[in-house]
Amino acid sequence: MMRQRIALLVETALRTAHTSAEFVTDPLPSIIIGTPANQEHGDFSCNIAMQMAKGERKAPRQVAETIIRYLGNGNGLLLKTEIAGPGFINFFISPSAWQGALLEIESAGTDFGRTTTGAGKKIQVEFVSANPTGPLHIGHGRGAAIGDTICRLLGATGWDVTREFYYNDAGQQITNLALSVQARCLGIEPDDSSWPTDGYQGEYIKDVARSYLAKETVHADDRHVEALGDPHNLDAVREFAVACLRREQDLDLKAFDVHFDVFTLESELYRRGDVDAVVKSLAENGYTYEQDGALWLRTTEFGDDKDRVMRKTDGGYTYFVPDIAYHLNKWKRGFTRVINEQGSDHHSTITRVRAGLQALKCDIPQGWPEYVLHQMVTVLRAGEEVKISKRAGSYVTLRDLIDEVGRDATRFFFIMRKPDSQLVFDIDLAKEQSPDNPVYYVQYAHARICSIFENAAEKGHVAPLQPRPEQVAALTTPEELQLIKLLAALPDTVADAAQQFEPHRLTYYLTELAGCFHSFYNKNRVIGEDAALTSARLYLLARTAQILKNALTILGISAPERM
Repeated sequence: MMRQRIALLVETALRTAHTSAEFVTDPLPSIIIGTPANQEHGDFSCNIAMQMAKGERKAPRQVAETIIRYLGNGNGLLLKTEIAGPGFINFFISPSAWQGALLEIESAGTDFGRTTTGAGKKIQVEFVSANPTGPLHIGHGRGAAIGDTICRLLGATGWDVTREFYYNDAGQQITNLALSVQARCLGIEPDDSSWPTDGYQGEYIKDVARSYLAKETVHADDRHVEALGDPHNLDAVREFAVACLRREQDLDLKAFDVHFDVFTLESELYRRGDVDAVVKSLAENGYTYEQDGALWLRTTEFGDDKDRVMRKTDGGYTYFVPDIAYHLNKWKRGFTRVINEQGSDHHSTITRVRAGLQALKCDIPQGWPEYVLHQMVTVLRAGEEVKISKRAGSYVTLRDLIDEVGRDATRFFFIMRKPDSQLVFDIDLAKEQSPDNPVYYVQYAHARICSIFENAAEKGHVAPLQPRPEQVAALTTPEELQLIKLLAALPDTVADAAQQFEPHRLTYYLTELAGCFHSFYNKNRVIGEDAALTSARLYLLARTAQILKNALTILGISAPERM
């Protein structure tokens, strides 16, 4: 990681200056290495001089001058350093250091881009968590893509990641599901007066009813149920319907290359008494009160704008109460770091769940758990919004998109915007084989390099596995150096994307890298009369293909050799 090397260089300079009594600041402030917006200002920059100026009682530029003096050339790493503005230190990396980065990339192989930042640390990521009342819709799909990619990014930076799916297998929605399937089993149609209120009307309900009457056995990832075939046994219908739709969710997620380590059921929280235990603890801690026949939680004591009802007048708990019990369960399982990836409609639950956890007085830190909320998705075809599915009826399903544009395009499109930005999924663009389609543009760069290798082999050229330094030193054009810089940036990009829970950073990186490769290829002849230069450029392209594949693999997207 070039950024890490610069930070270590600065830290060494600061400690040497401190030993020489030129600096008095102790302890040292955090050293943050950034990237200038304008490439003319260097490859990296640091504001450490401005951080230290007050403690040193010196002007920031004076502090920067001292740091630069102790930096020297960084054992050949630095071409030069400059002071900019009020005291920024800009670093220009030497061409030989960039060229040497290619050898490091080859040596690391498929691991280049991966780091050990989170080594030995546990983290739990909950995502999708769709109730089994129908096929997964596009909102679930975006959540699946974002949540899964966050897990992949965290795994790539060394974290021990547990993927968890939490769902409600009881409650009114599940009752409505059971009644809908039962009605279909009895031959009742949605337009019949006896159709259940708020019943589900999609074609998939017919499929579930047909399977139940046929006494089929359903194998989902977390349950196995054999249908009794008796339409009057509502409990049996309910159990089978939940299993049937869980299986369908599993199949959709597997088609999307998403898997889970743990499934947690809301009903289990009630069965074990976790929910009642939480309510009892909140009452004993003095954070509940009775009013208007309901039980309330004093969430205003923890920053909420008003207190919230915990137990309704009919005796049932509101939805955030089992959420508190569920998160207490996460904490007891040892997950001191928890990420919840959910739709933006869950925003209102964050404050009350955190308030409930604080009111339990279990030493759970404020701001726990962390949340990543994604905005809605609009699907377009021929410029018009697509609103319904042939099977689900009222919405577009994840399977609809996978079947129409493929897994790779669906995953890439879902994560190519920041989670809190609304997303327009243009089906026509996702299927288009042109530079306007970002996933095609990136995958084509990898396929194009593979094609260049085939052409080179036909002419007797092969990229060297262990090039001599003078061969790599031949890579000096602006396009070559810019391509190398981007290749070397993958570890920093992955680390930033993982730390900020922002998968779109890696899609931006890939798009930029693909563009840089295409620009290089259009301006520089790879296979030419100069055998040494041809060999060096083939080596550069081999590393480019390696990085494209490494980054795409982290995203769960393929790197095709032909397109």
